[in-house]
Amino acid sequence: MVERDCPAILVRLREMGSPENVAAMARYGISSHGTLGVSVYELRRMAKDIGADHAVAAELWSSGIHEARLLAVFVDRPALVGGAQMESWAADFDSWDVCDQACTSLFDRAAPAWEKALEWPSRSELLVRRGGYALMAGLAVHDKEAADERFGELLAVVVQEADDDRGLVKKGASWALRNIGKRSADLHAAAIDAAERIAVHDSRGARWIASDVLRELRSEKVLRRLGLVSGR
Repeated sequence: MVERDCPAILVRLREMGSPENVAAMARYGISSHGTLGVSVYELRRMAKDIGADHAVAAELWSSGIHEARLLAVFVDRPALVGGAQMESWAADFDSWDVCDQACTSLFDRAAPAWEKALEWPSRSELLVRRGGYALMAGLAVHDKEAADERFGELLAVVVQEADDDRGLVKKGASWALRNIGKRSADLHAAAIDAAERIAVHDSRGARWIASDVLRELRSEKVLRRLGLVSGR
């Protein structure tokens, strides 16, 4: 059983660290700054032992250690996460994996999720903008009660902000569009329309997004899943 005490948790994380894993993670674009080399699988298992704890999550995040921040995401309580915390943690994002896990394992279940999903894609900071798209992708999967119309607002933002050529941003935009388009038949049509509008933008990034989205959303696998073609 892992103790619910931040100093003890940090000691355990350091014991579990692996320089070889840090080097392997760096090859996938994960920052090696403050990184111990503990896998997400091991961190999720630790989080189950620790249990949900908002105060411990805050301490873990404040440590600045890569794995401790991921663990903070996994043990925090979404109901206690407000806009100020989301902004503060987003300002600390220094690696795409922390950004994506924060936005799809915690922030997308917090009350300000929709507000930030609409706002962050227009921000200039690389990982804040990426975070906005990750939030959209997470909401499309996890917010089971949201009406299709709400996702229409998100699609409009993706179309408006699609001209960012940075790799993490354009991949995030594609992720958001593809997840929204796989949510329902109506949103599939709306996401296809959004991608086609993006395709005519005068931007390499936009054209890449459109191609990536249309390739998946027009695939037989997705069409069958949504009941848009009959199965064999």
